[in-house]
Amino acid sequence: MDTENILHVEVFETSAKGNQLTKITKFPDADVSVSIKLNPEQTFQTITGFGGAFTESSAYLLNKLSKKNRDTILRAYFAKDGARYSLTRTHMNSCDFSLTNYSYAPVEGDKNLEHFTIEEDMDDLIPMIKDAMAISEDGFKIFASPWTAAPWMKDNNHWVGGKLLPEYYNTWALFFSKYLEAYKANGIDIWGFTVENEPHGNGNNWESMHFSPREMTDFVQFHLGPKLEADGYGDKIILGYDQNRAGLKEWVDEMYKNEASSKYFDGTAIHWYESTYDYFPEALQYAHHKAPDKYLIETEGCVDSEVPKWKDDAWYWRKEATDWGWDWASEAEKHLHPKYAPVNRYARDIIGCLNNWVDGWVDWNMVLDKQGGPNWFKNWCVAPVIVDPDIDEVYFTPIFYTMAHFSKYIRPGAKIIGLENSDNDLMATGAINPDGTTIVVVFNETKIPKRINLFMNGKAVDFTIDAKALQTIVIPKA
Repeated sequence: MDTENILHVEVFETSAKGNQLTKITKFPDADVSVSIKLNPEQTFQTITGFGGAFTESSAYLLNKLSKKNRDTILRAYFAKDGARYSLTRTHMNSCDFSLTNYSYAPVEGDKNLEHFTIEEDMDDLIPMIKDAMAISEDGFKIFASPWTAAPWMKDNNHWVGGKLLPEYYNTWALFFSKYLEAYKANGIDIWGFTVENEPHGNGNNWESMHFSPREMTDFVQFHLGPKLEADGYGDKIILGYDQNRAGLKEWVDEMYKNEASSKYFDGTAIHWYESTYDYFPEALQYAHHKAPDKYLIETEGCVDSEVPKWKDDAWYWRKEATDWGWDWASEAEKHLHPKYAPVNRYARDIIGCLNNWVDGWVDWNMVLDKQGGPNWFKNWCVAPVIVDPDIDEVYFTPIFYTMAHFSKYIRPGAKIIGLENSDNDLMATGAINPDGTTIVVVFNETKIPKRINLFMNGKAVDFTIDAKALQTIVIPKA
């Protein structure tokens, strides 16, 4: 090949054979060839970021580790030589990944929130966030999500389920403003909010509060949006919905019904729990085209209903995990919840999202223990980093490296670009960063290596992706 027509690349791989975001220069043989053609002139959404969530459980665990291991984890997520997380989430009031139920509005009937306090966050959450901020050279956005208002504001007077009483709509809008003020006083600038985590509820298990699409839209249009604007927080992002993708249509139809209903919504938030393999491209396309100038952000996903495996990388590549649907989905929906490999679920979903207008992807807990907690409801889940605080040990699972393939290399402000892929069994996405580097992420979940013929701007390069492997290809600015 003419050397002038060679596309120069760096290839980083995570694989079932043991690579961990490893730079690859020697490639295995492959009998199957795949053509991937990039078209950087064809651009789609602008990337907001990738990252995970600051939860009380994660922050509590970090505080139980040695300073060395605590710093190792935070640097792995936020440092320049780490995963460089750029978009993060946290919870307002308690959630299932809290140690207990609590509210920042603890005094019943306190309509003006004169007793509002974030005291519960001072020991764990706020130090974790501030330490991450100190480590991150590029900075990161953080949005907050409530699981529920205090029980005294709800029609069932309970942490779980129920609806916000209309008499407290203004109080609840004030709550968001008070939260911004309190966090700002502690040196943390909140980028925005989702209005309510999982407004359909969670099966009446842990903290929740129900909204219909109309109820949430009315709350934002007539209460939350105007209150934030009046208090000088009109620049804060408001994301509606915040649950699974199969329900997207009815929500975006209501949120973006007209100019008035759309005014204060900056975008739509989604989760992945509807299926272990389907990323719902039709729903994502519909949501984007309903509001093409708004954000479309995946705000939560994790391997749920599962105790993590400790220092067993192979498990994360095997179809051994379960999720809630495997346990109790109806026969009609059982097909959406087959057993899956955790790495596959993450890689498939993130690439599928990026190829269907999603501009941000946020994982759930950053750190959990060997049980998959702490979690007051015992709703055990898996995180990219698992720790054993009793012996001060840390395990970076393959999920951590899977997330880093995207967060480290596809930076905020990047644009997703056109890509043609000749192999339906191989997933791939491409982006061009603000600094001019082009990034391609390729996932091969099959049991055979494949030779990639990569083309861009009249130049080409050949390399191989191993069986059960994820690669990020970095193409320097021309």
